[in-house]
Amino acid sequence: MSIEIKISKRRISYKNAMKVLLKRVDKIKANKGKELLWILEHPTTFTAGIRSTDNEIIDKRIKIINTNRGGKTTLHNPGQKIVYFVLDLNKRKKDIRKLITTIEKSIIEFLKIYKILGKSDKKNIGIWVNKKKIAAIGLRVSKWVAFHGCSININNNLKDYLKIVPCGLDNQKITSIYQEKKIKTKNVEKKLVKLFLKNISNI
Repeated sequence: MSIEIKISKRRISYKNAMKVLLKRVDKIKANKGKELLWILEHPTTFTAGIRSTDNEIIDKRIKIINTNRGGKTTLHNPGQKIVYFVLDLNKRKKDIRKLITTIEKSIIEFLKIYKILGKSDKKNIGIWVNKKKIAAIGLRVSKWVAFHGCSININNNLKDYLKIVPCGLDNQKITSIYQEKKIKTKNVEKKLVKLFLKNISNI
């Protein structure tokens, strides 16, 4: 199945990214568009999922963007890679759990490249390293078209998390590849595309 690959070098605003995703969702529903895999970064942005609550906002001065994805309040900022997709599950397996497992598997395999042992947790969606969260997953499914995706902390400023209770967690329980290994990463986008394409093909 043909998937369009987009890699954005410049930062894309969250709102503009959502416009692109939603437009693609509509096209796929009308059988007029390809599936999409898109790697990008956002400027510093705080978003609230459909399970978010007001007490997750510690710094009341920050602006929160409400979204239709699953999950709670989270942060996107430079140095964090976003993997967005729009997938037509009507032409794949109509299995949301399988999709989540595939995303988790792709992130775990990506972390292995840097000798980081990532683990999934049945109770808390996302990927964890030594009981700290390194990647968040948020999904939305409409008429079996799945969209949104995941965020992976590469070398972003983790202090920004102190302004919220990220994903309902204590904000000390967040980490990144740089925090774990103190290494610089290269060609991250190409590595992510390769892994996600390989695993998505099994859905």
